[in-house]
Amino acid sequence: MTTATLPLAATRKNTGGFDIGPVTRIGVALIGGLLTTLALLAIGRGLLGFAPAHPNVRELAIVIHVATVLPAIPLGAFLLLTRKGGKRHKQLGKLWIGLMVTTAASAIFIKTSGSFSFIHIFVPLTLWSSYKVIASARRGDIATHKKEILGLFFGALTIPGIVAFALPGRLMNVWLFGWPAM
Repeated sequence: MTTATLPLAATRKNTGGFDIGPVTRIGVALIGGLLTTLALLAIGRGLLGFAPAHPNVRELAIVIHVATVLPAIPLGAFLLLTRKGGKRHKQLGKLWIGLMVTTAASAIFIKTSGSFSFIHIFVPLTLWSSYKVIASARRGDIATHKKEILGLFFGALTIPGIVAFALPGRLMNVWLFGWPAM
């Protein structure tokens, strides 16, 4: 059988994409869904006036941080759960990395009582991992690309996301639960 007689799908070049295992897939879906839902509830409560006012909404760095991290949550989950390697994946992946870098860069200007907090450890980690994601993809090193993407999603997005909702006084905590800022 020549390539002229093969079905179209059989003649396509393998794009070199990766997939995640079933346990990781469930984790991505649960975390992505939960954080997206909590973020939408918090933002809705805050913008509609159902939550106490928070002084941080007047700080540009926090506005940029929140505006870039909110779409990064569901977009990251979407990218991990859908087909990899195609044109759409590459375009949305560039957008996701841009959102993650902007989120991390804006966090540099967010300080608690005039200094950095423990959560700022994720700034250099996010920037370095973002670089490694891009470099590994350009080299065609899919194993490293996969490792770094999963690290960014579970480490740089999930852990700070949980902290944002769990720590009293943080914007997402105040807007979601209605507890006033301290």
